[in-house]
Amino acid sequence: MKRIVLMGNPNIGKSVVFSRLTGAEVITSNYPGTTVDFSRGRACLEDERVEIIDAPGTYSLQPTNRAEEVAVEMLRWADLIINVVDATNLERNLFLTLELLEERKPMILALNMWDEAERSGIEIDKKALEEHLDLPVVSTIALTGEGIKELVEKLHEARTPADLKALSEEEKWIDIGWISKEVQKVSHRHPGLADRLSEATIKPFTGTPIALMVIFSTFWTVRLIGEGLIAHLFEPLFELYRPLAMKMSAALGPGMLHDLLIGKIIDGNIDYVQSMGLLTTGIYVPLGMVLPYIVGFYLALSLLEDSGYLPRLATLSDNLFHRLGMHGHAIVPLFLGLGCNVPGALSTRNLETRKQRFIAATLLGLAVPCTAKSAMIFGVLGSYGQGYVFLVFAALAMVYVAAGLVLNKAVRGESPEIFLEIPPYRRPGFLTILKKTWMRIRWFLAEAIPFLFLGVLLVNVLYTVGFMEWIARIFSPFFEWWLAIPGEAVVALLVGFFRKDLAVGMLLPLGLNAGQMVVATTVLSLYFPCVATFAVLVKELGMRDTLKSAAVMAVTALLVGGAMRMALIG
Repeated sequence: MKRIVLMGNPNIGKSVVFSRLTGAEVITSNYPGTTVDFSRGRACLEDERVEIIDAPGTYSLQPTNRAEEVAVEMLRWADLIINVVDATNLERNLFLTLELLEERKPMILALNMWDEAERSGIEIDKKALEEHLDLPVVSTIALTGEGIKELVEKLHEARTPADLKALSEEEKWIDIGWISKEVQKVSHRHPGLADRLSEATIKPFTGTPIALMVIFSTFWTVRLIGEGLIAHLFEPLFELYRPLAMKMSAALGPGMLHDLLIGKIIDGNIDYVQSMGLLTTGIYVPLGMVLPYIVGFYLALSLLEDSGYLPRLATLSDNLFHRLGMHGHAIVPLFLGLGCNVPGALSTRNLETRKQRFIAATLLGLAVPCTAKSAMIFGVLGSYGQGYVFLVFAALAMVYVAAGLVLNKAVRGESPEIFLEIPPYRRPGFLTILKKTWMRIRWFLAEAIPFLFLGVLLVNVLYTVGFMEWIARIFSPFFEWWLAIPGEAVVALLVGFFRKDLAVGMLLPLGLNAGQMVVATTVLSLYFPCVATFAVLVKELGMRDTLKSAAVMAVTALLVGGAMRMALIG
């Protein structure tokens, strides 16, 4: 079966072209780096059955990150190449085109975003471009499907230029400059509203307050959607499920199997958070706690991606994140983590190097509060005064920056510079947003839930054998001495491994004064990720790096907690 590989720079609509050709459901974004792996699909084109591969976006065949390595590997499989080119940025895209020509494989060029080029005052002479490259050239608008039929019809014309010689990098850029001058004409165009908005959202002076408003609005929206889904959908569903769970509990009777499947019966009933059974807590944690916020965040993320704002936010924050050992793309895990740490942990895979992924994941679990935990912090400390609430969040922010600076120096590895092209602002398509959100939710359910189950199972076993109670007895004297909080707070810290917001609430009956409550809340926020996040981190980083990350969190929590105790309590 013939293999057709789609090659092109990031964020040029390549995955949309793939979807048009195959009908396959894939995630497409107006943001670089979405396609980390590759997608496959099959189609019948011109009465011929073919396999189509959507390779990750790359700027060159000299790979600098994992995604580009995958793209180069996919190229080796190609019988025919469709080189998707951004018509609004012809000069930049042609470097990869010239590299692909040197592979001497049949190729056709798709000038995508043809409508954006016209709106930007860019005219491209397709006939002249065909003559210069000795390739068939087709203009396409992948979002609407325009030009896709012509692309298919011209696949049989794909060819390798007859007169082709290898060029150095310098010679390629000289050739690109000459080609662009000959085939492209840019008309003067007065800046419109979208242009002025684009400029305003990138400049620090105007972009920073805009970014803060966007983040706050997103945070509020996600919380609204998440809490609404929990209150009106998931909680009622789990209440309907409770009688069935109780019947299963009665049928199983006491014993190890009951503890594994149903968990502990607390006060004659099932507590979905504390029972720790696979059929109770194991279902409730991913579906009743995590999924509602993920729905809201994936909706918001899709809007920000497809509108074109997210890469601008990445550019705006690049300088800060680079000092922390990452680059502007790290805004995505941070952004997602404010809703729920689980999708934030999953998104660290979009960072290029092990160092970047480790730092991003560690800082996420350490100092990025999810919406549920943030709400509980407000609820618990609000009665003491809003100044104490601010103190906790200020401490988390300072820890995020300080820990990042230290890890950047301590962790070996590379932290490459960001290379990001800013796409034009677009009006997101409603159906596209819904489709993308559904695909991401389905992906989360398939990818994360098995690890969540394993995490709940592990904790269940540790509780059953008495390990958790043993740990609590051992560390109670230390916490009383170092943090000046009652030994009973250790139980809350252990519960925080399952659900941080519940653990914060368990501090209320202990009668802590304001200083003790701030210390306990801060340590609880810092010391360890919840079981759901921990399970995902094991998948993304591996067990060794996850344990290293957890050690950093625990040490930092104790140091910060001790410092705050001395400052607030004495």
